[in-house]
Amino acid sequence: MIAIFDYGAGNLRSVANTLEEVGAAYTLVRDAEGLRQASKLILPGVGHFGQMMRALDQLGVRSALLERIEAGVPFLGICLGLQALLEGSEEAPGVRGLGRYEGTVRRFPAGARVPHMGWNEVEPRGRCRLLDGIAPNPYLYFAHSYYVPVSPVTAAICTYTTPYTAVLEAGSVFGVQFHPEKSGPLGLKIMKNFVDL
Repeated sequence: MIAIFDYGAGNLRSVANTLEEVGAAYTLVRDAEGLRQASKLILPGVGHFGQMMRALDQLGVRSALLERIEAGVPFLGICLGLQALLEGSEEAPGVRGLGRYEGTVRRFPAGARVPHMGWNEVEPRGRCRLLDGIAPNPYLYFAHSYYVPVSPVTAAICTYTTPYTAVLEAGSVFGVQFHPEKSGPLGLKIMKNFVDL
């Protein structure tokens, strides 16, 4: 069963609707036990990095999330759910991320119009399993003011004043900065690719 983690914010209904559209069974979970029973995990994210990480800690699920990721359970972080995989964010100095990958989430440079909102091109860097079956360089829907820098686990980039991670892929861990649940038929295909892993 796919578990969508409900930390009290995020785009839960839209993500759930997308899974329903691709015929995937899912459940909403709010505790470590729910995470431990899941065969796949989705961490959607909308809002503030610090608020999200504090919510995960208040719910006591930080270690369970990392335990499941390290056990190889397929994980998909959406938007803030991707950013949570890093050590921290300029949006909330001093607040620890999950620390699965090195680095800090950055704010777009001064002078950039933020949030970066709307459709933008995503460029794969080699094979990207979430983008299987999708034409090269698709346009997907973004809404964010902070970004994950390009790193060895970047599977696809987007450029908005600077290149950044649009898709992270490392073994069974995936993250997307765009919102597949708001990206129309392409977003449905991306979610189906995750479901079919």
